[in-house]
Amino acid sequence: MSPNSHFGFDTDRFCWKLIHEGPDAIIYADFGGLIRFWNHGAERIFGYSAKEAIGMSLDLIMPENLRARHWTAYGETMRTGKTRYGDGDVLAVPALGKGGTRISIEFTIFPYRHADGTLQGVGAILRDVTKRFEETKALREEIIALRKEGAARQTSPPNPSPG
Repeated sequence: MSPNSHFGFDTDRFCWKLIHEGPDAIIYADFGGLIRFWNHGAERIFGYSAKEAIGMSLDLIMPENLRARHWTAYGETMRTGKTRYGDGDVLAVPALGKGGTRISIEFTIFPYRHADGTLQGVGAILRDVTKRFEETKALREEIIALRKEGAARQTSPPNPSPG
């Protein structure tokens, strides 16, 4: 039995398939914020092929109004080796697809270190939650409208009965 199989299960093959072909986006950006890994899920979610994305800045998928805050935090993470989001916290932000299409994503990040412990970059697992975000937003708007309607009914005088 090989060290990378468990009771006949090929863990190396499984991990490769999961990382490369899984439905969620998996992206890795190096120390300078350049994309170095872009899987099939990232192609599906963002619309860019790996050939188009690899070597590009993370700005490719980041709305312009979020870039300054992102790069400040990214630089701090690369400088200190620490992130406040590295313990499985799920972050939700807007992102950009090919052609400037706005999408809503949720993601987790994980600092990637060289064998000697040196921080090399950051990996992320991302999921497109645009449909759920839009449905939730519509429900919130409906609730607000219903509350306003109910409040208006409570403050208006009753209609006198004809008689």
